[in-house]
Amino acid sequence: MSNTNPRIVLVEPQMGENIGAAARGMWNFGLNDMAVVAPRDGWPSDPAIAMAAGATHVLEGAHLCETTREAVAGCTHVYATTARPRGMTKRVVTPRQAATEMHERAAAGEKVAVLFGRERSGLGNDDIILSNTIITAPVNPAFASLNLAQCVLLVAYEWMQAADQTPAATYDAGKGGMANREQVESLLDFVEGELEEVDFFWPEAKAPTMRAALRNLYHRAPLTANDVGILWGVARALVGKRRSGGDR
Repeated sequence: MSNTNPRIVLVEPQMGENIGAAARGMWNFGLNDMAVVAPRDGWPSDPAIAMAAGATHVLEGAHLCETTREAVAGCTHVYATTARPRGMTKRVVTPRQAATEMHERAAAGEKVAVLFGRERSGLGNDDIILSNTIITAPVNPAFASLNLAQCVLLVAYEWMQAADQTPAATYDAGKGGMANREQVESLLDFVEGELEEVDFFWPEAKAPTMRAALRNLYHRAPLTANDVGILWGVARALVGKRRSGGDR
């Protein structure tokens, strides 16, 4: 991973399990630069390693620091995550906006850090003072407190989404691909002709509307070439049965 990826700084985390879960959430979205400031239960942490579940390399490479200042040394821009106003004049952004900015800074060769506070009390004023910008997630104002690992996951997710090119929706059309208009229209011509033979379009005054509705139904569906082949088989089987006078 590039060293321009944001550094995730956990300030005085209280539970090893949360550190491990944070590492797992980081690696889910391509982040591996972690700093741990004065963990309450010491370091290394067996509970953190157990919880990391496949992301232990993030913990193994984590910077163990005594102070927040040490953890952000060398960083050009520091974000602090907090939901509570502190009476400081700081720019406040959403995680999504922060992620966009972090990518821009990374592209310019800058190093960014994101501070996450203690489980019980969050970041202290001394930590927030070190930051340039505050990140506040748009959450339920009646219950704004996020678990440490959840907060890390949210920021990491937005980091990846800001550069992700995955289409918002996809459709697996199989090997044959999607049916083209000619294939669908040919099927509809056949079906419509057979329906006319059995006086389906009746009364005559409603026939144009019925034909239009039938074609619209087929064209509205995202039919694959395989779907059209199946429908041809169904139509021919029914017509063949009718013409032969066979029983149902």
